[in-house]
Amino acid sequence: MAQSKHIDKVLDRHSDETIANNRLRLKTSINAIRWLAFQACAFRGDDESPESLNRENFIELIKLLASCNQNVHNVVLENAHGNAQYISPSVQKDILHIFARKVRATIREEIGDSKFCIIINEARDELKREQMSIVLRFVDKHGCVQERFFDLIHVSDTWYDGASNMRGEWNGLQVLVLKDCPFAYYIHCLAHRLQLALVSAAKEVCYVHQFFSKLTLIVNVVTVSPKRHDQLRVAQANNAANLIANDQIVTGSGLNQIGTLQRAGDTRWGLI
Repeated sequence: MAQSKHIDKVLDRHSDETIANNRLRLKTSINAIRWLAFQACAFRGDDESPESLNRENFIELIKLLASCNQNVHNVVLENAHGNAQYISPSVQKDILHIFARKVRATIREEIGDSKFCIIINEARDELKREQMSIVLRFVDKHGCVQERFFDLIHVSDTWYDGASNMRGEWNGLQVLVLKDCPFAYYIHCLAHRLQLALVSAAKEVCYVHQFFSKLTLIVNVVTVSPKRHDQLRVAQANNAANLIANDQIVTGSGLNQIGTLQRAGDTRWGLI
């Protein structure tokens, strides 16, 4: 007799509640991912299990949001359905890709029909994988030069020579760009070309060549051993302290800092 107790009414009510909970759960994950991405923080860690004392940034941030809002607390993590928690790595990547597409779309709208240039820089990451950063440079409607980071692309490990990959006669990036846009201008990095010329000329000088050869050996010997590296840091700190005590060097913000050893490379600026 009670209309509100009919099965169709009950199902509709539960359906609306489920949709609202799913949306709140997803919104919480989106907000956490957006904050971590904007702050350039790591998302995941080694142990994200419920028994872990520190489930790393993403889940810990969701826990923090849940502690501040009872409605969020009721629908996230352990209080969510097992197959709809929206915290898996694949979900995180999907949300990040959506953010990236929206950012790129905004950059395209900002450039509009204006002329622009593409700045590409190639380097290796910590895993020794080659990667290219793409930056768009253009003049906005106010007449100011703007630069926008557009994308980061991981390329094949066989791309070991940036100059040949960019300027290659058959498969270089220059050829690929000119196929689609024959009126494009190609200018290889002048600083890179100057650096290669300086390195090539310096190697013809015997003393310079020997210096950098021995420097490379020293850096390799020290960096492969944490003990040797620590001993070098202690010796450098003691030497700096003695020089400061004897007024041979001055102190101040940013002065006499102890950094890490860098292996010499033909394309590292400031090598010579």
